[in-house]
Amino acid sequence: MPETADPTTGETLLQRVILPRPADPTAVRALYLDERPGTTLAPVDPLPDEKSRSLSLTVSTAGGRRTRIEGRTSATVPASTEVSFGSYFNAFAAGYWRAWSTLTTVELRLDLEGSGRVDVYRTKADGSHIFVGGETVRGRRRVGMELDLRPFSDGGWYWFDLTTDGGTDGADLTLHGGGWHAPHDAPGRAAVVVGMPTFNRPDDCVATLTALGSDPQVLAAVTAVVLPDQGTRKVRDEAGYEQAAAVLGDRLRIVDQPNLGGSGGYARVMYEVLHGTGPHAGGIDCEQILYMDDDILLEPDSVLRAVAFSRFAREPMLVGGQMLSLQARSQLSTMGEVVDRNLFLWHSAPRTENHHDLASQTLRQTPWLHRRVDVDYNAWWMCLIPRRVAEDLGLPLPLFIKGDDMEYGLRARSAGYRTATVPGIAIWHMSFIEKNDSADWQAYFHYRNRLVAAALHGPDDPSALLRESFKRTLRHLMLMEYSAVALQIKGFTDFLAGPEALFPKLPIALDEVRALRAEYDDGRPLDSATEVPHAELDALGSQLFPDPPVGKAKVALGLARGVLRNLRAPDPALRDRPQRNVPWSDAQWFVLAGLDSATVSTPDGRGATFRRRDPQMFRRMVAESFRLHRAVATDWQALRGRYRAAQPTLTGRDGWKQIFE
Repeated sequence: MPETADPTTGETLLQRVILPRPADPTAVRALYLDERPGTTLAPVDPLPDEKSRSLSLTVSTAGGRRTRIEGRTSATVPASTEVSFGSYFNAFAAGYWRAWSTLTTVELRLDLEGSGRVDVYRTKADGSHIFVGGETVRGRRRVGMELDLRPFSDGGWYWFDLTTDGGTDGADLTLHGGGWHAPHDAPGRAAVVVGMPTFNRPDDCVATLTALGSDPQVLAAVTAVVLPDQGTRKVRDEAGYEQAAAVLGDRLRIVDQPNLGGSGGYARVMYEVLHGTGPHAGGIDCEQILYMDDDILLEPDSVLRAVAFSRFAREPMLVGGQMLSLQARSQLSTMGEVVDRNLFLWHSAPRTENHHDLASQTLRQTPWLHRRVDVDYNAWWMCLIPRRVAEDLGLPLPLFIKGDDMEYGLRARSAGYRTATVPGIAIWHMSFIEKNDSADWQAYFHYRNRLVAAALHGPDDPSALLRESFKRTLRHLMLMEYSAVALQIKGFTDFLAGPEALFPKLPIALDEVRALRAEYDDGRPLDSATEVPHAELDALGSQLFPDPPVGKAKVALGLARGVLRNLRAPDPALRDRPQRNVPWSDAQWFVLAGLDSATVSTPDGRGATFRRRDPQMFRRMVAESFRLHRAVATDWQALRGRYRAAQPTLTGRDGWKQIFE
């Protein structure tokens, strides 16, 4: 390995080696370091005469958790210790760079001091480990290794391990800095505008602004930070704002506007970049636009990594960051998302696992993490859009929330711009396990926006989409979620009103939705189930629930029984007293379909709803939902034509100008 330049800076830098913060929880350390040096995972294909072959897994904790963190980019490995940087933030996702970038080689550069070894490994797409090479280190030196990206067509990673000598002659080995580099300077400029719309999250926003200003290299790459403040609790009034703003200086632009939702906030960011308003008319000089949510915890190096990936991309493309869970910070919430173009639903990419805990199953132990995952879009908790792409595609649709990021990704793909969700580029965001936004006030936006996006990018025949949607109607009704069906009906009605209604609805839809939802029992959560009389079930009965029906015949039978029960009058005695209390995890359709009333806890456990069966409402909502589904099916071709013809106005300057100026 020859002597090489400073490994943590420069126009060739793709990603720095970074270490956890001093205040990070213990489990978060596993995202940066794998201190179980004996961990090996070697999947091997079975021989021709074998049906299967067992997986060899060996774990040793010798020397674990002894690495001393000296700073965000430096650490010391004590004598008789081994540590692997085959971790989420420090391994190099070679399969993604092989697929999407112009690079054919990458260079690992390390600044080391002390006594020990550095060894480099790679994996295949199935997770098999392959030793690449290594070298002994004595004293202070900068070392580098050029590595081939050609073996990574289907996926795989590079990483390095550091090992120190044992015995009486053992000594520490200090990593003063390290990084993965390109063999030549990046094309174009690192000039990114960070856009972060917010609604009443001033503390989180100040934390993100502080993080952006805390790293000189990140700050040097940021041209501007545009923050549309849509709330009543202003970011300017939050403790710590003045200090964060002082570091960012004139880069920071806060734009006060009414609550236009995520799409209105992100559209404002792009509008300010491309066109500008007031004293900033003419826009902002930049090459990249980086969308981020307001309720995140930022790993600043992710900004640099996203910009580097964009600059080295073979063609202009969207670069997405992954979502780690704020509630359980070692968990990778999703690897990437795709869209079923027939049902027009988004979901996790095939052969991936949601909420994967990288503290208990590290990168080196998890084969599926090594296969490259391709996506249709990236959620806007963190997504980089090249300015050139934004100029071509226009602004987000005026959808308020839900589906705006998915629609933009599909719009980009239709225009020839792909999206990559890149491991190692990530933020922490509140996990969705504590909410059910398909049944709360957001249900309206789910239903309406799904139809809008499908009209623009979906199937010629909407039959599968509408069948699935009507099944949701029945499921909501079995669950006594009458507010969700009311919002579905409103969503379909507003979709049928055509694209002309989208801009007028943008500033008023939320108030309409909340007022409508509050008309129904399930839309008025109680602080506790104790606010209504207790159910009379004994302790044993209150904890026993029916098993789910298995097989199409039993599901159909259960559904038929549920429909018949919902057509019969409920027991009047159970109108004021719940028949039983149902925990959220047990609130399934086959449970609630057999009840006349129930309290159901909310997904976050903070309250409960008192739900009461209403046969008249059941009949009325089934009939109205069916009528609207049939109307959409009948008018689908005409509706598609109207929405597609209106798209230039919905996403262009003239359409949004009426909102922003």
